[in-house]
Amino acid sequence: MNLDCVAGEPVVNQNYFQDHPLFGFVDWSLRGIGQVVFQNNPLSGLIILAALFFNSWIYGSICMLGVVVGTATAIALRADSGLIRDGLFGFNGALVGLALVAFTSENFRTGAVPSPYLAVYIVFAAAMTTIVFSSLTTLLSPYKVAALTMPFVLVGWLFLFAVLKFDNIEAGPLAKPVSPDQYLEGVAYVLPTWYMGIGNAIGQIFFQDNWISGYLIIIGIAVHSRIGAGMALIGAALAALVAVIFGAPEGAIRDGLYGYNAALTAMALGGVFLVLTWRGLIYTLFGVVVTTWLWASVAIFLEPIGMPVLTSTFVIVTWLMLIGAYGFGALTPVPPAEATTPEDNRRRFLASGVTRNSKVTVA
Repeated sequence: MNLDCVAGEPVVNQNYFQDHPLFGFVDWSLRGIGQVVFQNNPLSGLIILAALFFNSWIYGSICMLGVVVGTATAIALRADSGLIRDGLFGFNGALVGLALVAFTSENFRTGAVPSPYLAVYIVFAAAMTTIVFSSLTTLLSPYKVAALTMPFVLVGWLFLFAVLKFDNIEAGPLAKPVSPDQYLEGVAYVLPTWYMGIGNAIGQIFFQDNWISGYLIIIGIAVHSRIGAGMALIGAALAALVAVIFGAPEGAIRDGLYGYNAALTAMALGGVFLVLTWRGLIYTLFGVVVTTWLWASVAIFLEPIGMPVLTSTFVIVTWLMLIGAYGFGALTPVPPAEATTPEDNRRRFLASGVTRNSKVTVA
């Protein structure tokens, strides 16, 4: 996403640090952390990083390592400077680092200090996400959809599979996925099911099993986009409601497992890559419900081969619904290169005077 344009016109000197020869890299890396939840804003990234440190200094440190390696790899390979400045080469690296620590630690909640072998492994995985991001961006450009977190999903699966065959990297007890059938049935839904489930759903995007960290992440999102923060909460809450209605295990709902992919789908479709209109909102809510069901389906499917779902269901649903949106006159897609915030996308759409049934881009 590129925040250097407003209504198609470039904004000069929008951020002093973004172009600074010394502090620019810090700015790009913080934007990379924010881009996990579609926030091209260094302050959002900083608050989210603080939320991770609130839960565990290990996760906070690994997030920094992953985003730095991913961004540095892009610089070394002379990738598109605009994408680097917007943090788009860093967020998948941050996620893959967090995943490798989470699923190789005895304690998922706080993680464990990685061994030298695992640290090297994380560096290579984060660098690989940069290459995969470039590959997918090239492949998907004709379809006008973003790579999203699929580089993280693919690299995460490949590297997690290999862990099981390396004696010098310990595979933790959660190296196998957590699926609905691993929770006790018949546990009553209570108030903490809701407020902890929603907070944990947001936290689980970053592998944070801490509902307070989840709400701190929401604050980080709201700094840049109140609609984005609202859509994340709506996605997590609707996922919890759907899971309750269909009788999902209380523990899985409370842990946020049904909601983290749904929250990402809500943000992506709810204003970032689709202009937020009432039709677009209904389309988004439909996607959230499908994502909730698909998480359970994929979790059961992957359980025998020992792989976690990661953010795969968010990517699958969002890709299908965004590609399909270009064929629906009731919706106005926003190509990745033109996507900013839900507020700005909608403002440009309204300023353009486009009728509801017109099929043109918002720029």
